[in-house]
Amino acid sequence: MTSTPFQSLDFISLRNAYASGLSPEHVIADVYARIEAACDPGIFISLLPMDQALAMAKALGAYDAARPLFGMPFAIKDNIDLAGLPTTAACPAFAYKPQKSAFVVDRLIAAGAIPIGKTNLDQFATGLVGVRSPFGVPRNSFDEKVVPGGSSSGSAVAVARGLVSFALGTDTAGSGRVPAALNNIVGLKPTLGALSTTGVVPACRSLDCVSIFALTVDDAHEVFAAATASDDNDAFSRPIAPGVISAVPPQFRLAVPDAASRKFFGDSRSEAAFDEAVERAVSLGASIAPTDLSLFFETAQLLYEGPWVGERYHAVRQLIESSPESLLPVTHRIISAATRFSAVDTFDALYRLAGLKKRASAIWLSADAMLLPTYPRPRTTDDLAADPIGPNSELGTYTNFVNLLDLCALAVPGPFRTDGFPSGVTLIAPAGRDHLLAGIGAELHRTAGVALGATGVALPKALPRLSVASNDEIEIVVVGAHLSGMALNRELGELDARFLRKAFTTSDYKLFALPGGPPFKPGLLRVADGAGASIETEVWAMTPAAFGSFVSRIPPPLGIGTIRLADGTSPKGFLAESLALEGATDISHFGGWRAYMLARAS
Repeated sequence: MTSTPFQSLDFISLRNAYASGLSPEHVIADVYARIEAACDPGIFISLLPMDQALAMAKALGAYDAARPLFGMPFAIKDNIDLAGLPTTAACPAFAYKPQKSAFVVDRLIAAGAIPIGKTNLDQFATGLVGVRSPFGVPRNSFDEKVVPGGSSSGSAVAVARGLVSFALGTDTAGSGRVPAALNNIVGLKPTLGALSTTGVVPACRSLDCVSIFALTVDDAHEVFAAATASDDNDAFSRPIAPGVISAVPPQFRLAVPDAASRKFFGDSRSEAAFDEAVERAVSLGASIAPTDLSLFFETAQLLYEGPWVGERYHAVRQLIESSPESLLPVTHRIISAATRFSAVDTFDALYRLAGLKKRASAIWLSADAMLLPTYPRPRTTDDLAADPIGPNSELGTYTNFVNLLDLCALAVPGPFRTDGFPSGVTLIAPAGRDHLLAGIGAELHRTAGVALGATGVALPKALPRLSVASNDEIEIVVVGAHLSGMALNRELGELDARFLRKAFTTSDYKLFALPGGPPFKPGLLRVADGAGASIETEVWAMTPAAFGSFVSRIPPPLGIGTIRLADGTSPKGFLAESLALEGATDISHFGGWRAYMLARAS
């Protein structure tokens, strides 16, 4: 790399450099020098001419903090349009030169990001290995004998090697997560429909998702926020707000694979690395629930062994029927399998999927998120040469079911394997809870003790989380079963509430255990100054619409009122009517409901 006043292209480092007077042109010139020095022709299929990128950088002018992605260089998977460069989907016979950039690319450029070029991929985004391309194979950032992961191989390697600040990929079956884990970076697969796919070559259009590779979770979430907008030209677009990254609640519940669902295929190093990641999650406040994943694995089989492969056929129908020789043999073999399915088979699969979705939804009654290995074990290029299909399928063990079940996912680096190769974990939650995964994922990344990608640069100091509601949110104080990790906290999750802070009331409240139950309920009552105690609470944030829905569910004798907190704020929260305290037990001396319930259980 050339000598520069900045070492890393992560957002914090670049912003600090820009604020100190560094010009975007200097950064872009350095990026092109880094790409040349990388000596890996498999990463990029095409580059934007350097003079065009420099012109875009110059047009930004002086540093403008109001532009969220000011001067951030980024790469684009070559199944996503960038005006002026051909889109190939790693198939030269398919190539075309778009007049317009993809919707998300335009959004990112408007936010100040600077496109650098188009990255390599498994042909037509069909694969999880990153070696199915006529344009060569990007070298894995840590071991060139190991596959880089796909289909978004070039995007992941470009970020991991510090060539760009972030990159766009796509993710239908794990293509935004598997290469992230194999290269020690963050891979964000947002809720389906949150990012427009206008200008994206479809793989399975009903399941396709633009994904984001970055060096940190915060960087990925900022890109997500900048790219998110409703798109009337995308029939699958839906109004999903990225939200503000949640602080990690004091307690949260994670479902992990039970003994029968742990699939590492004999690789003890991968298994040990995952166990260490689970231990670190526990240190952050997670309670762990071993969970049977058999129905998730059953769902995953539908993606390639069911009629959804017909969507891949639809995307390239003209080419595969007129010039089948233009596809790589492995790509042709996979996609052409669609012809064996009938319309009746398709409906059979849809009915089966509906049943699986219904059964799978039960997991969220007892878990805030799932924590899974991102991949079972590394696979080598020699493995793929011997068997082009088996290792690819294996890499998707923990990823293939996510879009079929309408879940969001975030892959983050975990503790390295004992052989020095990166491992990674994936957090998964219902649609719309991307902000929850980001909060937990950022902390998991921080505790993993690993550098940024393959750069050797340490993670920047963690950003402080917003501990008060934003302008479009309402704060709500909870004192009982809605506390994090407790029985009714899932109701806050269903309303996409965001944890803000733990707080204590002023010392003029009493807490009572109300008669009845289960479920057992507390009652908080304000009393005369000096006659009460300071009670532990949690403050959450939710939208006005969610707040209204939440309040409408509260049964008497509980209600919502203003609660005075020791931090000087006065949010709305749960209070009990004084008449409801007949027969109730004063438990104020416990200092909070959680402590009382622990004592009650002992």
